[in-house]
Amino acid sequence: MAIKLGHNLLKVMTHIKCRGKFYPRTDNAVIRTAVPDDKVPWNIEWPEYNPVTYTAPHLLGTGDQLPSWADPEDMAGVCPKWNSPDGNVNRKSHIGDYEVHNNKPRNPCGRTGVQGRGCLGRWGPNHAADPIVTRWKTEKDESGSSKMVTHPKTSMPILQFVAIKRKDCGEWAIPGGMVDPGEDSTSTLLREFLEEALNIEETSVAEERHSIVNQVSRFFRDIAIRQLIHSGYVDDPRNTDNAWMETMAVNFHQPSEIADSCLPSLNAGSDAAEAVWVDICSSNSLYASHSDFLKAVTMLRGAHW
Repeated sequence: MAIKLGHNLLKVMTHIKCRGKFYPRTDNAVIRTAVPDDKVPWNIEWPEYNPVTYTAPHLLGTGDQLPSWADPEDMAGVCPKWNSPDGNVNRKSHIGDYEVHNNKPRNPCGRTGVQGRGCLGRWGPNHAADPIVTRWKTEKDESGSSKMVTHPKTSMPILQFVAIKRKDCGEWAIPGGMVDPGEDSTSTLLREFLEEALNIEETSVAEERHSIVNQVSRFFRDIAIRQLIHSGYVDDPRNTDNAWMETMAVNFHQPSEIADSCLPSLNAGSDAAEAVWVDICSSNSLYASHSDFLKAVTMLRGAHW
């Protein structure tokens, strides 16, 4: 399933969420060095900068104890191919070549206040994919026909998107996840939506499982309804000076002329506690850069924000 990529609708911005006081998933035990906006770029001299080094304990194993999706802590004997495909691992960034300092990649968007990998598996870019599935909000008119709902303040139609509530942090987000070794991003888009928004892993009846996969695959393959929203760096709270998140976010839009049955009923699974359709608006509080992605979608579709 090849994605026809358009122009990226978002620009790389100064990261903010990965400069919070505490590094996530550490019970506030790991404190970031405070990095002011004017000290974020690496080309700004800051000789006093000496942040804490942190890599999650479960990423420090070796041999069979090391997760298959993770790099070893010491890369000296591995000879990684930075800025390039490296076997089944893609070490190439969406936004161009990154610097490597003392055999460790440098975050292309600058300082974050913590060194190491944090809780990310790979040194350098950690690639993910986020399917943004949308539809117009509709209601029945007096004749029983469906019509798009508009916002009372802007008179613009309202978009809805498939949202999941993440189990790890309790925040609402777009479905999505990491690109597996040897997997391409377009396959990840489909797999993550099936797992998180439709709970395909728990669908035990083979015929039902096959039907759901075919139904969603047809929807995702429809070139008329998909558009690249972002391919690049993500302002993710897990980012560090040496490891960061990048994603391909693609909008799969259900036009009003397509019946609701083009997608199965939502059913949360995998890393999601809930999966629901949510109205898109500027007050949405979402994980990482997901609000920025949704804003770009509303601009693309001419919808209320």
